[in-house]
Amino acid sequence: MSDPTVMLIVVVVLALAFDFSNGWHDSANAIATVVSTHVLNPAQAVLLAAVLNIAGAFMSTAVAKMIGGGIVEASLINQETVAAALVGAIVWNTLTLLLGLPTSSSHALIGGLVGGTLAQNAGAVKFTGLRAVLEALLLSPLMGFVLGYAVILAIYWLVHRVHRGKANLAFRRLQLVSASLMAFSHGANDAQKAMGIITLALVSAGQIQQMIVPSWVILSCAVAMGLGTAAGGWRIIRTLGMRIIKMEPVHGFAAETSAAIILLGTAHFGMPVSTTHTITSSIMGVGAVTRLSAVRWGVTLRIVYAWVLTLPGAGLVAYLFNLVLQSFR
Repeated sequence: MSDPTVMLIVVVVLALAFDFSNGWHDSANAIATVVSTHVLNPAQAVLLAAVLNIAGAFMSTAVAKMIGGGIVEASLINQETVAAALVGAIVWNTLTLLLGLPTSSSHALIGGLVGGTLAQNAGAVKFTGLRAVLEALLLSPLMGFVLGYAVILAIYWLVHRVHRGKANLAFRRLQLVSASLMAFSHGANDAQKAMGIITLALVSAGQIQQMIVPSWVILSCAVAMGLGTAAGGWRIIRTLGMRIIKMEPVHGFAAETSAAIILLGTAHFGMPVSTTHTITSSIMGVGAVTRLSAVRWGVTLRIVYAWVLTLPGAGLVAYLFNLVLQSFR
């Protein structure tokens, strides 16, 4: 690709397209439970999630700095590598969205970034930073399951003497709070990933000297994420909200609260964990309290298979696409 300025513009557009696809793919993370329990109708839930996704994007840039500078060395890659990483992530997000599988946009982006970099310069991959990110990505589902299990147990203990009808009414109202917190935490974690990629591209192109996220990048990524969320990924919403466990307001509140606590904590410390894995495992933990058979493990296994394939799948697409791009240099 001849003109570096044109290539940089292409990368920024691709990053915003990825951010849109992330919001579209992951809207279920914030609203699946509140829709399935009929606390909000789909239109209300999508609007709430979109607004709070945008607000959450302004919370911090710690995750953006980790994505942009902690996984690959910006000075050793070019714009084609960043473009290939984004194409790998977008292709994987689109495929799994069409299949209705709640896979991780974080895994897709990191897989794409590593795959695209390996095609150009394997020495640019920071394997120490990559290991830390992967450990956080792997631990977040376990934390989600355990915390979801613990929170629903605590709730059952606190309200076991309350009439079921009164308890359901209370948790329908409380779920508005937990769904809002989940949407905000999703924006705080996931919008930063595209911010990090655009900042990485700017450093790589010599437009900025340090891994500091410009204000225009924060704003554009926040809006792209919000618009994607407003589009709504309805197939994934059905999978998360209706096919893993039979959802009631108390379950939705427990799962959303557990996932949001984890996501806000990891966003604060700059760990780009998967919002999808966290909320899905929280739902599983909540369902497992009643009995293990309450979780529909057949659906769950399909989700796990998709999780396992995301990193190598997006990485392979990015690797091949970068080989094509490099051949035109």
